[in-house]
Amino acid sequence: MALKTLDIDALAAKTGNLYETVAILSKRARQIATQMKQELDEKLSYFEGLGLEDDPRHQEEQRRISIEYELKPEPTEIAVEEFLRDEIYYRDASKERSEEEEELR
Repeated sequence: MALKTLDIDALAAKTGNLYETVAILSKRARQIATQMKQELDEKLSYFEGLGLEDDPRHQEEQRRISIEYELKPEPTEIAVEEFLRDEIYYRDASKERSEEEEELR
């Protein structure tokens, strides 16, 4: 995949802090990676225990599934796109705590 330059200021502007943005993106990317890994394992688990490891049709199907997942965008890329489209929900717990403290005063 081709590298694409990102506007870091645009990313940081959404949260007001670049480091917070990176933390949000990394957490979402890990969630996506875990989900993709589970999907791949689920699809490949069908072939386990069949006892047909030498069958070329099953090998070809396993290869096709693996290549399909290799061609998908990277989890980080998906997370950044979701973040830029405002599809990721996040909250700032420290701001919520400070607001609650102010209300108690």
